[in-house]
Amino acid sequence: MFLGQKSPESEVRRLMGTPEGYDRVVWKQLARELDLPGIIIPESYGGSGFGYLELSVILEEMGRALLCAPYFSTVVLAAGALLASGDATARETFLPQIAAGDLIATLAMPAGAPDDGPGVAAARQQDGYALDGFADHVIDGHIADLIVVPATVGGGGPTSLFAVSAVSSLPDQALKRTLRPSMDETRKIARLEFNHAPAQLIGELGAGQEAIDAVRAKAAVALASEQVGICQWGLAASVSYAKTRVQFARPIGSFQAIKHKIADMLVALESAKAVAYYGAWAAETDAADLDVIASLAKAECSEAALDVVAETIQVHGGIGFTWEHPAHLYFKRAKTSELLLGPPSYHRELICQALGV
Repeated sequence: MFLGQKSPESEVRRLMGTPEGYDRVVWKQLARELDLPGIIIPESYGGSGFGYLELSVILEEMGRALLCAPYFSTVVLAAGALLASGDATARETFLPQIAAGDLIATLAMPAGAPDDGPGVAAARQQDGYALDGFADHVIDGHIADLIVVPATVGGGGPTSLFAVSAVSSLPDQALKRTLRPSMDETRKIARLEFNHAPAQLIGELGAGQEAIDAVRAKAAVALASEQVGICQWGLAASVSYAKTRVQFARPIGSFQAIKHKIADMLVALESAKAVAYYGAWAAETDAADLDVIASLAKAECSEAALDVVAETIQVHGGIGFTWEHPAHLYFKRAKTSELLLGPPSYHRELICQALGV
């Protein structure tokens, strides 16, 4: 009900055209009325103390409503990184603000498959560290108050995590943000350039890659749940249209070709649900084979979402191809989500490697 009221198609289209890409009032309501930003944050840090099973339900509904909000970047990526870092001080500093809806955050890692390493280097300073380099295609990087940055120290070596606070006074030109064009305007991405930007170490020096790997696996599971919501919207829209659109004096849903399309969409949805829920359980319990299950969920749900929305456009015929119809908004979200955190081919390769193939 809440998302239906706050994220109708008209509001999605309005927010797509704004530089920020979200409604600050709605974001505060998500926190104060529903406690959603703190869903996976322990109660000791001001959160609700739930886990990835509950988070999967929330993201499923957000995917169905195509909610424009920095939820994935703040809760799944940034809060996930803070929790995985093991740094009690960083958790106590930032997690209560995230849970309260007072802090927008992100993780400055590649939005697609991992590259060869961080594009940011850290140099030790008297009162912390200074970062130089860039991170591209960072989700909500243009509006984040806190940026968790993977970087190497001393010209290479293991990855460490650092916190750059855009809320505090940064030196001029220390952080340059450039909003990037994207197929999916409902989820903004940005290029971040660091020029001796002050930063604080999160966790142990050189222990950042382990935290990043944990975040990527759980984020893949979370994204799969969002993709299930996209499937649900596509199926519901197609069934409704097939019942009401009349051709040759009969509803188009009575034709075998349309029936088969809708049946295939239901099969894809149920398959995606099964593997997404399995992934949420694996993330919740920190299963030993979480990496494999996460890749399985990401590959299956990415293809299901894209296939279902593509068939939704076909069922709707000519109107489905127009800018006025919401199907193209979901198609663009499905396409960019397919590539986010790595395409299905990348995750299938990870599965094969895990199986020793």
